[in-house]
Amino acid sequence: MSRRTTLQLAALQPGDPTSLMRQLSDALRRAILVGQLRPDTRLPSTRALAGELGVSRNTVLDAYEQLASEGYFSARTGSGTFVTASLPEHALDRLRAAARRPPARGIVPPLLSTRGAAMAAAPLSVSDDRIRAFSPGIPALEQGNLDTWNRTRSWHQRHTTVDLLNYNDAAGYRPLREAIAAYVGPMRGVMCTAEQVIVTAGTQQALDLAVRLLVDPGDSAWLEEPGYPGARAALAAAGAIIVPAPVDEDGMCVQEAQRRAPRARLAYVSPSHQYPLGYIMSVTRRLQLLEWAQASHAWILEDDYDSEFRYGGRPLPALQALDRTGRVLYLGTFSKALFPSLRIGYVIVPATLTPVFRNASSVAWHGVNAIDQAALADFIRDGHFERHVRRMRRRYQERRAWLVDLIHDRLRDELTLAGSTAGLHVTARFVHPRDDVEVSRRGAADGLTLPALSQYYIQNPRLSGLVLGYGHLGHDAIRAGVDTLAAILRDMTLRRSTRR
Repeated sequence: MSRRTTLQLAALQPGDPTSLMRQLSDALRRAILVGQLRPDTRLPSTRALAGELGVSRNTVLDAYEQLASEGYFSARTGSGTFVTASLPEHALDRLRAAARRPPARGIVPPLLSTRGAAMAAAPLSVSDDRIRAFSPGIPALEQGNLDTWNRTRSWHQRHTTVDLLNYNDAAGYRPLREAIAAYVGPMRGVMCTAEQVIVTAGTQQALDLAVRLLVDPGDSAWLEEPGYPGARAALAAAGAIIVPAPVDEDGMCVQEAQRRAPRARLAYVSPSHQYPLGYIMSVTRRLQLLEWAQASHAWILEDDYDSEFRYGGRPLPALQALDRTGRVLYLGTFSKALFPSLRIGYVIVPATLTPVFRNASSVAWHGVNAIDQAALADFIRDGHFERHVRRMRRRYQERRAWLVDLIHDRLRDELTLAGSTAGLHVTARFVHPRDDVEVSRRGAADGLTLPALSQYYIQNPRLSGLVLGYGHLGHDAIRAGVDTLAAILRDMTLRRSTRR
């Protein structure tokens, strides 16, 4: 049997930005949730309620229709409009009880999935993105470096085709994939076809996709120690058991990694320029790693994040060039060679994984901005990218030499440099014991970004030092940064001596 009610609603506010219909529908919905209107209760007629509230009948009709579409009201021919009889009373009771409870103090965190909680807690970076000395990983962004790119991009913006405006292949714009495959072959020795290239929004997205597809929660994965925080974050978010694999002058210690986790599902390496120490993985270690992957049916993620910038001799062939059994996934990016906000990277996958990654890309996202992809394809195909890299390589080599000379001149008693002559950063270890986290904190207060080397480790013991980026810095900025760092270290030494 239906209930009847006389509604007591607060007066509607005609001058409020919220429409009268929205005010009324919100008030009626609230009346249901707090128990004023029970299931199967008959509502006043639209004419009667409109007269009571002083609004048009259409306003009430629209509010009733809105709540009917949401499932709160139902219309019965010849009888009127009713609160839906099938609203679950137990669910409404819980809502009403929750509404009566006093609000909890502070912010209540959302309920996340296990993967969501891992993603939220994962460490992504030990530095910040501010453009100052000595933020690592930032290329030269001076006006004029990218004039040709800007012209290419502008042309595509003005001559956009229907195809580019439509949904694109989730694996990436075909001409760009062809250009990448043609570029990495002679430059890095990477053997692939355009079908094996998956375009992503940077390396981090490529890492996330690869780890999601290849690693189950509870699987072990080798990670260089010290290593790239972005890879650690992707593995942690996937629920992998991260196994730190020590790094020495020859790269990842494969035998030690095997001892720690012989049945690992995946290994992450940066063999051409280990991040952050800068070492090059020896051929012996590369062959050991490939042999392990083949025998264990495991996967290798090769991050070739700044391979274009090597200043002593020719660029080294990629690890993927030695792979004959399809166990290596090769990750590359244009963020270091051009500019970070471009957000275009790629992963080159073994042929057996091509359909898997294509389908997964369609599920996870649907490609990168097609106009940027088209512009980049022409930029590579017309030779502009290679010329840009050659020009910037000379500039970075000069900046690196300037920074190294200043460190040798002013900080030789404090810092010693590690790694190869490549990339956009140098890694400096402290000659004497120092709290590198404290140095980093002091640097931040004085306008410097000084990532602490110890923060790139998972386990102890940790090396103490600093990761110093220079690609975006002119000579004056480098000199000023070194002067500030020297003053910080002198002050810390003085304070330590005074405490004694």
